[in-house]
Order: sequence, then structure tokens, then C-alpha cells
Amino acid sequence: MAGFDQDFADFYSARFDAARRTAYALCGNWLEAEELAQGSFVRLYAKWPRVAGGNAEGYLRTTLVRLFLDTRRRGRAKEHLVAETPERPEHSRDLARVDEQQSLLAALQDVPPRQRATLVLRVVHDLPVEQVAQVLRCSAGTVKSQLSRGMQALRAAYREADTAERSVRDVG
Repeated sequence: MAGFDQDFADFYSARFDAARRTAYALCGNWLEAEELAQGSFVRLYAKWPRVAGGNAEGYLRTTLVRLFLDTRRRGRAKEHLVAETPERPEHSRDLARVDEQQSLLAALQDVPPRQRATLVLRVVHDLPVEQVAQVLRCSAGTVKSQLSRGMQALRAAYREADTAERSVRDVG
């Protein structure tokens, strides 16, 4: 049993940050992303003996996306009130690039959840259409249409955010 737990602990250590980043791309909130990632690992642990020898990363990714969609489908995504604002890490990277990345992530949050999941799996994770269809439990044609609609929605939301940002700069 110790080997079983150690294998899972090693996988968890190696993949948690990537799972949390994927969850953040889906939900746009670091606290919710951590909850989604943790929930995915809890479900993975229950299936670890069967999954460990196969595609554990694929199972984790599928579970993560399905948990995200489940929270949106059932209206469970709620704001969490906290006494203090969570601290954000300070980065000394190029601020223009960070602003652009934040604008893109904000625009991604305006895309409907299923289209957002399709975008993240297909574009961010570079999965083939057939594998995305398997994760989302739909046909390849549905993935293609969701991807097309998601890209249109993302472009529109990004343009809106960019236009709003420029008008704020012009006023200020």
C-alpha cells in the first residue's frame, strides 16, 4: 500500500500546479481553481489502482473539466466572501504582457462554460478533436462547432475589453 500512496503523491506533486492553471483558465478564480484541482485529485485517488498504469494525466484532465462544467451546469459557482483580499504574487515581468494576458483571461471568462472548456482543451492543451470529444462526451462535430463559436465569442469579448480599456485611458 505504501508504494500505491507514494506513486500517487509523486503524481500529485508533479501535476498539481498544471491542473490548477488549467482550472484557472476555465474558471478565472485562483481559489475556485484550487478547489477544482483538489476535487479532481480526490476523484483520481479513488481510481488510482486502475488509472496509474494507463493515462492518469488524461483521466485527471477529463475529471477537472467535468467538475468545472458540473459547477456551472448546476449553478454552484458562487462568489466567496472573505475578510481580506487575497495576496497576489508580485512579478517583475513586462507589465504590458501581463495586462494583455489578464485581458485575454478576462475575455475568456465571458465565453460560455462549454465553449470555454473546448477552447482550453483544444488550444491550451493542444488535444486532438477526438480526444476533446471524449472528455466532453460529445461528437467531433460538436467540438468543432463549440470551438468555432468559442473563438468568435472570445474575439468579441477581447475586442470589447480592449475598446473599454482604451476609452478609460482616453478619459483619464
